Amino acid sequence: MFRILFHEPRIAGNTGAAIRLAAVTGAELHLVEPLGFDLSEAKLKRAGLDYHDLAVMTVHPDLDTALAALAPGRVYAFTAKGEHVYTDIAYQPGDVLMFGAEPTGLPPEVLEDPRLEARVRLPMLPGRRSMNLANTASVAVYEAWRQQGFRIPG
Repeated sequence: MFRILFHEPRIAGNTGAAIRLAAVTGAELHLVEPLGFDLSEAKLKRAGLDYHDLAVMTVHPDLDTALAALAPGRVYAFTAKGEHVYTDIAYQPGDVLMFGAEPTGLPPEVLEDPRLEARVRLPMLPGRRSMNLANTASVAVYEAWRQQGFRIPG
């Protein structure tokens, strides 16, 4: 269905929550190294509860490797500086929803990558810096899935 891509995530709990998100929605979770935690960390396991075996997760050594593995999926970079509101995108199965590390977000060189379909944002009140990574991914994945009528992947 959809692919969640965390670029160099730093907080184990957010990645654990994304594992659970992937398990309950049928999305795939892709992580780009370096990671800011060990995959065996207790916080990661606690946040993912017993969903680790139900989620599809792949770790990639770098962004180029990840994007090559996810091709030809369209890549949407989520950023507070996005030109498009997340609800204005017509998502398709296979799309890649990419999110940056906590607390910095996606670096400028990633945001300028020509392989991006668009830079996307979630609206926030003025003066707010960002939302939690796992929460942002959840909002995006559920909007993409909603547009597909919440069809069960398979």
